[in-house]
Amino acid sequence: MGQERIYMDWNATAPLIPAAREACLTALDLLGNPSSVHGEGRKIRTLIENARRDVAALCGAPAASVTFTSGATEAANFVLTPDFRMGKTPLTIGHLYVSAIEHPAVREGGRFGKADVSEIAVTPAGTIDLALLEAALAAHDRQSGLPMVAVMLANNETGIVQPLSEVSRLVKAAGGILVVDAVQAAGRLPLSIEALGADFLIVSSHKIGGPKGAGALVARGEILMPAALIRGGGQEKGHRSGTENPAAIAGFGAAALTAAANLSERMTAVSALREKLETAMMTAAPDVIIHGQGGERIGNTCFFTLPGLKSETGQIAFDLEGVALSAGSACSSGKVGQSYVLSAMGHDPRHGALRISIGTSTTQAEIDRCAEVFAKVAARRRLAGAAA
Repeated sequence: MGQERIYMDWNATAPLIPAAREACLTALDLLGNPSSVHGEGRKIRTLIENARRDVAALCGAPAASVTFTSGATEAANFVLTPDFRMGKTPLTIGHLYVSAIEHPAVREGGRFGKADVSEIAVTPAGTIDLALLEAALAAHDRQSGLPMVAVMLANNETGIVQPLSEVSRLVKAAGGILVVDAVQAAGRLPLSIEALGADFLIVSSHKIGGPKGAGALVARGEILMPAALIRGGGQEKGHRSGTENPAAIAGFGAAALTAAANLSERMTAVSALREKLETAMMTAAPDVIIHGQGGERIGNTCFFTLPGLKSETGQIAFDLEGVALSAGSACSSGKVGQSYVLSAMGHDPRHGALRISIGTSTTQAEIDRCAEVFAKVAARRRLAGAAA
């Protein structure tokens, strides 16, 4: 009998935690529509509002500013729009500026036209080029409307943390709106929408151990809000119509509550495991390139290149050895292609890269086994190179 498989692709989706599973099952057993005023409706409405409170707490935001969506992609398309309201007053956003390493859900620009979206390059260290952002905001046409800047807090491939305090300072000086994709940062870095200087945060349930199919747009307050993406019965205070998904939302809330508890201690332990793995990798293959190693990264992510090993070949090799990892973002319907994140950082993406991402239930034994598989794959690469 073969060894049990090891899951090391937490950035794609985290395992469903028991508390979230239990919350989902409890919600599924409840009868009633959360918009109904009778007792059954009120009971399931209470469940949703409790989850809203817990998601808000994870983000350091007021509960009333959380709008539930079907996921982070919907939240991005909701907030990335030229059409806003400041209270009851229409407000126009003239242009969207995104970093070159944003998730495709943000890079696509949401409801902005292609001509109204500009990409800001990143440095070789993988962080947004602040000088270029400042220049772009200085050249912004104020007559067209306010500028909007969308920058992720932690990159989904490299784990590199962006300089959000500096980004926020530049955006506020330009009178703009800052949208922060916090999908990979949630549950791994302390979040406070106020401390980040963000106007909006995007978060996702299944990245923190909740069920797939739930996410949220978190606003700093209730005054400034984008025009609704989905119109209808006026649920979620008119911001997102359609009957809420109580099971997914309840699971999301349970996952958020768990993710916020003892965050620093948990991530210290996760980071220590990641460091042990990277040390073993560098011992087995001194030429391995660990992207972002010299800078600030979230503690669970290792994005690496083994020179001479293609992404597809490496991913298959690890999979055959029972280790599930990825070749980067899991947002392209299973496609294994060249990393645009590495391209933006100035690396040759043809060299390929693989991403190991771990979490709070990852064990030392799993790290040891992953290191053994890495050494085996690296040795095979050398033998293949010698034969060639």
